[in-house]
Order: sequence, then C-alpha cells, then structure tokens
Amino acid sequence: MFDVIRRYLEHSGYCVEFVKNFTDVDDKIIKRANEQGVSCDQITGKFIQAYHDDMGRLGVRPASIEPKATEHMAEIVQLTETLIAKGLAYQVNGDVYFEVPKYSDYGRLSKRRLDDRQAGARVDVDERKRDPMDFALWKSAKPGEPAWPSPWGQGRPGWHIECSAMSMKHLGETFDIHGGGMDLIFPHHENEIAQSCGATGKEFARYWIHNGFVQINKEKMSKSLGNFFTIREIFEKSEWPEEVTGEILRYFLLSIHYHGPLDFSDQALKEAKQALDGFYDLFNRLSEAGQGSTDTNGDLQLAIGIAKGTFNRGMDDDFNTPVALAAFQQLRGEINTLIRKGISTEVRKEAREEFRSLGKVFGLFQLDRWQFNLNVGREAGFSSDLEVQKMVDERTAAKKAKDFKRADAIRQALTAQGIIIEDRPDGTSRWKR
Repeated sequence: MFDVIRRYLEHSGYCVEFVKNFTDVDDKIIKRANEQGVSCDQITGKFIQAYHDDMGRLGVRPASIEPKATEHMAEIVQLTETLIAKGLAYQVNGDVYFEVPKYSDYGRLSKRRLDDRQAGARVDVDERKRDPMDFALWKSAKPGEPAWPSPWGQGRPGWHIECSAMSMKHLGETFDIHGGGMDLIFPHHENEIAQSCGATGKEFARYWIHNGFVQINKEKMSKSLGNFFTIREIFEKSEWPEEVTGEILRYFLLSIHYHGPLDFSDQALKEAKQALDGFYDLFNRLSEAGQGSTDTNGDLQLAIGIAKGTFNRGMDDDFNTPVALAAFQQLRGEINTLIRKGISTEVRKEAREEFRSLGKVFGLFQLDRWQFNLNVGREAGFSSDLEVQKMVDERTAAKKAKDFKRADAIRQALTAQGIIIEDRPDGTSRWKR
C-alpha cells in the first residue's frame, strides 16, 4: 500500500523522498543468530535479500533510502544524549530510559491515557524504572550480544529510538507522512512521537497512516495462531489451479481500503485473476484495428474523463483504492460497449494508454501480453496456441464455405479445452483460454 501511496503522490506531481528502514538488531535477531552460531549480519542479510526478492515479484519499487539501524549508532547516541540533557531520560547501570510522565502529550496518537498505566505487550516491566511506562533508549551489553560504544558503556539501542534517529537523519526533524501497521500505533509510534518531539520541540510527522491486517477466517494472520503463510508460499502454492502472479496479488490487496482488515482466501485470488482477465481481454480488443464515428470517439473521451475524475477523487479521499478500481471497472464496461458500436484505431490506442498511465499508480495493466490461463493444459495434452489458431482458422474457412456442421464441431472441440471463441463482424474470430 505504501508503494501505491508513493506512486500516487508522484503521479499527482509531488517529489517523494521515501525512506524504508530495516531494524537489523533486536532481541529476536540476536537469539536466532546465537541459535545458529552465526553473526547478526548473516541473519539480517539473508532476510533483507529475501524481502527484496519478494517485493520485486510484487512490483514494489525500492525506497529512495533504505537505512539500517546498525549504520546509525552515532545518531542514536546523540539523540539519547539530547533527551538526557533535557531531563526526559535517565540512566540506570548502563541502561537509559525515557521518562514517559515527563512528556505531557503522551498518548495523543493512540488515545491512551497515561494514568491507565498500560505498559503494552512490548514494554518490559523493570523495577529500576521510575514509571512502568518508561521505555528503553539504550540497553547495556550482555554476554553473547553485539554492542557499540556509548557514554553509558557498551550496549545497543532500544527499538523505538532507532526509528526516530533514522527518520530525522534522512527526512529532517519534521516530515510529512509516517506509516506502519496498526499494531505499531502503541507503543512503538507513540514512543517515537514522545522521544522525537521531546528532543526537538517540533512536530515529528504531520500525518500517520496505519494499514490493517490480513485475516484468515476473520482472525488476524499470525504465527501464534499458526494460520500464516508468506508471500513466497502464495506464489508457489501447489493447490492453486493457476500460477499466482504479482499483478494478481496486487489487485487483490488493493481491493480493500488499506485501513480495514483484508480476508485472504483462494476464492478472493481467483476473483482478482478473473477481474484482470477481463481487463486484458479488453486490451487485446483495443490492440486491433477499428473504425468509428466522431460520436463514438467523443463518447469514449467522455467516459475516460469521468473515470479519471472518479479515480482521482477516490485516491484523494485517504487513498481509497476500491473506489479507484471501481472507476477502472466502469470504464472497461463502457469501452466494451463502444467497441461493439465502433471506435477508430487511433482512439483505441489512446484508451489503452489511459489504462496504462493510471494503472501505473497501482502497478497494474503494464503487461503487453497476459496469460489468461497459465497452467491448464500444460500436461493434459491440450492444444498449443499454434494448434488452437489453426483450428480457429479452419472453423472460419468452414463457415465461409457454409459447412456449419464442421464449424460447430470445431467450436465444441475447442470449448472442451477451455477455449472461448468470439466472432467479429468482419467474419474473423478471436480466441482466448
């Protein structure tokens, strides 16, 4: 979703500096590295590469800058020192904590009241803290853990301070949009606000955007419930009847507003594939030569203008991708109707370019060729594309010779293989799987 937000802002004329950071040192990474007897760098390097591979298959563009926490220790230490100097943080035996009650606006993002004293699932309760809500900015070194020098001794940063330091390093003390999952609102983003605003006296981020969760049977996909699978597993699922492409998955993920929950199912992926089949079927039609009157060409221009207006209004309204997709669907239906009436070759090309231009915002509709059915028939002895075309040509010749019995037999044989034939007014036929 953040890839689409970035694309739409660029489409709207903004110059976007997109920072996407990697937390490459934390408790879980250290534990995994120690279990496998390797360095943290080896663990994080492996998974950062896997992440880039998966994002590449989804068509997600790399960020402008992709910083790592371990590359910003100087900024992290400096920010921590500033908070201590301002009386917002304190040191205990080499550990440094942010003193939450000292920041009066704490809770304004999550709407949690400070007097609730809810430490949250990710905040450790430590008797050395002045308040249960206080959180670690710096952790003193422990045996078997990576460590860096600091004024408080060898240690490593807390999770929250990493993100503030990297954000301010690359985007400044105040920037426009901060994103993340809804599960990060508290305590992570709340703590980022407290330490960043506390250190600078300025607003940290002007807008906060939080995406909802993927669900399985109305439950959040999670490791604890055992109902999760990875992007890579979706691409490689053997029970899926057709290959899942990045475009199919993108269409599915954008079919629900980013803030709401998204229910994953094989049926939902099939529906996304069917929708894309419909669009690429139209694009095939638009690639063909055509003739049309001034009236139908004008109707097409009007339909395109209405669709672009709906698309922009939807995206301007909190990046409402379902509304924008509906605009594409509406335009597809209207163009199919106009094609039957007749539109010129030049206007057909223009219509295809409009889909390509707006579709680029979503990472959709960029392919010149679409596989309508990728797997069916590969091992079942079904006809190849060349064989199908030969049968379609034979059927056309039979129709011209008024051998309708033979023409019907060929159609039935192709239908049995999942081939759809569409007869055109000029007597020729087009087909698809």
